[in-house]
Amino acid sequence: MKRSRPPSRSRSRTRSRSLNVRALVALAVMAGAVAIALTMPVRLGLDLRGGTQIVLETKSTETTKADREATDRTVEVLRGRIDALGVAEPTIVRSGENRVVVELPGVQDPKKAADVLGRTAQLTVHSVLGAAEKPADATEGRTETAEDGERVLPDESGQSLRLKAATLTGQDVKGADARFDQQNGAGWTVTVDFKDSGSDRWAQVTGEAACNPAGDPTRRVAIVLDDKIISSPQVDPSVSCGAGITGGSTQITGSFDDAEARELALLIKGGALPVPVETIEQRTIGATLGDEAIDAGAWAAVIGTALTALFIIVVYRLMGALATVALLCYGLISYAALAAVGATLTLPGLAGFVLAIGMAVDANVLVFERAREEQAARTRPSTRSALTAGFRSAFSAIADSNITTLIAAALLFFLASGPVKGFGVTLGIGVLASMVSALVITRVLAEFAASRPAVFRRPRITGISSTGPVRDALLRRDPFLMRRPRRWLAASLIVLVVAGSGILVRGLNFGIEFTGGRLIEYSTATQVDPDRARDALADAGFPRAVVQSSGDGDLTVRTEELTDTEAATVTKAVAELGGETEKVRDELIGPSLGEELRRDALIALGLALAAQLAYLAVRFRLLFGTAAVGALAHDVVILVGVFAWLGKPIDGVFLAALLTVIGYSVNDSVVLFDRIRELLGKERKAPFDRLTNDAILQTLPRTVNTGMGAVLILASLAILADDSLTDFALALLIGVGVGTYSSVFTASPLAIELHNRDTGSRPGRRRGGRTRATGKSEKPGKQVPTSRTERQEVR
Repeated sequence: MKRSRPPSRSRSRTRSRSLNVRALVALAVMAGAVAIALTMPVRLGLDLRGGTQIVLETKSTETTKADREATDRTVEVLRGRIDALGVAEPTIVRSGENRVVVELPGVQDPKKAADVLGRTAQLTVHSVLGAAEKPADATEGRTETAEDGERVLPDESGQSLRLKAATLTGQDVKGADARFDQQNGAGWTVTVDFKDSGSDRWAQVTGEAACNPAGDPTRRVAIVLDDKIISSPQVDPSVSCGAGITGGSTQITGSFDDAEARELALLIKGGALPVPVETIEQRTIGATLGDEAIDAGAWAAVIGTALTALFIIVVYRLMGALATVALLCYGLISYAALAAVGATLTLPGLAGFVLAIGMAVDANVLVFERAREEQAARTRPSTRSALTAGFRSAFSAIADSNITTLIAAALLFFLASGPVKGFGVTLGIGVLASMVSALVITRVLAEFAASRPAVFRRPRITGISSTGPVRDALLRRDPFLMRRPRRWLAASLIVLVVAGSGILVRGLNFGIEFTGGRLIEYSTATQVDPDRARDALADAGFPRAVVQSSGDGDLTVRTEELTDTEAATVTKAVAELGGETEKVRDELIGPSLGEELRRDALIALGLALAAQLAYLAVRFRLLFGTAAVGALAHDVVILVGVFAWLGKPIDGVFLAALLTVIGYSVNDSVVLFDRIRELLGKERKAPFDRLTNDAILQTLPRTVNTGMGAVLILASLAILADDSLTDFALALLIGVGVGTYSSVFTASPLAIELHNRDTGSRPGRRRGGRTRATGKSEKPGKQVPTSRTERQEVR
């Protein structure tokens, strides 16, 4: 008879195989990440490398609707124009139904770029019927007779000409080139080549003009571009009446310089836009500002990661050191994922990358605290078994908390635009990478280390052999925090009212993304006092300009929508005060886009709350989902109210921070409710308020350690980053603090009150809840374990 193997040996082999599989997965992921990182660089956004971004909106005409198809054709025409401009690595994509986003790296003259891109380039050729009886102004020059298509336009000298309906259009043009006519002394000219059908019509129109006497306006041919006569030459005397100019080409002269001639040739050759376009958003970022942002973000990442690593090593010793290695792997995986999907790394995206480090720490802390509980309960024979149980027990909380953050990231991606959308992409990738880092790489390293004989003989170096000072203090005191839940709700309500009143008293300082207007940031040789700048701008005709100084020589001016001429006047006024002045950022948002962004922000916020409620209701119970959403609504109002009291801008970056706070706030609530759900499965007859209190005490060490990791990261970002990211980091710091508080003292009391209302019961202290001193219930037969060992077994 064969003797079967001992079960312990079988389990050991199973664990070894599982470890080997995970190790192979980890190695494959890291090998792929290294290969991608070395071969595929991440593309930097314009706010990191400098350049101009222009958002164009197509407009419908009487004959053509600005739908998706017309916008796609517009993209193709614009791509030809951009290629001819010679911009390196340009980006042009359709956004939505009728918008086009154009990114031009290195282009610091947005006016020139917008002029080239925005001109419809409607080229037409007309016979001249004679001089008009009265001068044509700009309005008359655009009117046409309904019957025969005649129009009146001023020529190059300002003389009004009456033009026949168009004989040729841009569709008849085959190509155009700018050339310097040195032989005839005509200077720069534009040679236009016609297609076969256009060549015949060109011969016809010039042949008709040649029949008229020299010097008469009717001997001229008008070439019109975008309702403006750009050339109206007389037909040469050598051309025969009726024969016209053959050969299929002509020259446009007009005292062009080289740049004007090349631009005109570009527009003609590129073709006409199928529908007109309007610039609704324009951003220009100086390369210097981008370099500074990269340096600041990089230093914040390095210092924040170093401080966080030091903290978790102090708390978790060997396991903390291995988690630090996994964090470095997380950074490499995130970078490779960004490169692989072709994502653009923006300034808020860089902040999201740094923030996701804190999310990666959270998963490790959850696992290590669970392993500490398993080890302290002495239900597991070894550190490795405790770690295995810790990973298994923490998985649901890690998955639920990260999914809630992914919901916020997805909303940012689908509803936001520009850099904020990039933040959503980076945050989403960071969250997924953090799960791989914590659940695969950390687990492989931790279980391998725990199985070494040297570690087995010295369990204290693992950092999980004891429960830790926070948990020990809680177990000794055993405070009944949820004895009077309504008091906590009253305190939360007071904080909510005080902070929220700032919205009514001070109002919200909406950024130009939501109001429309223009924001220009200058770097001046000498520091400019904001009050003096306001007075100077008021004298220059801009009394409503908002001026802010960063204190290091930078001055920001925010006004209503300005023309380029008015923007030049603002720049001149600033330069007179600050000496040598450099424009480092220029943003223009149209009023229609600002209104749309405000609407989208409210939609994003509403969808975030609804999505969180739906997910938590499915994963837990509607009671828990309602309590969590109530707590995060409390956090949102407080954060917005604090920013209102401080006068901080409510802009796109703040929206990114707000939705991130929503994800973080729900994270804490999810971890707590996950523990309550677990306790409910084991102690169904225990008072709900007591179970909630136990869950708070058991998860509080994780809350403290995770919060410290996030604070270290965000503090580094707030201190080292530039002004916009300082506000971003400040919003997240406030959100982390308020979110940590609300998960314990708002969501939990709210859940207790909702539970009591559903069941018609009162708090456990009045219906037989145990007392802290003896652990005995007030009614016989209703005893709940309270000793240190018993409490640790109820997870």
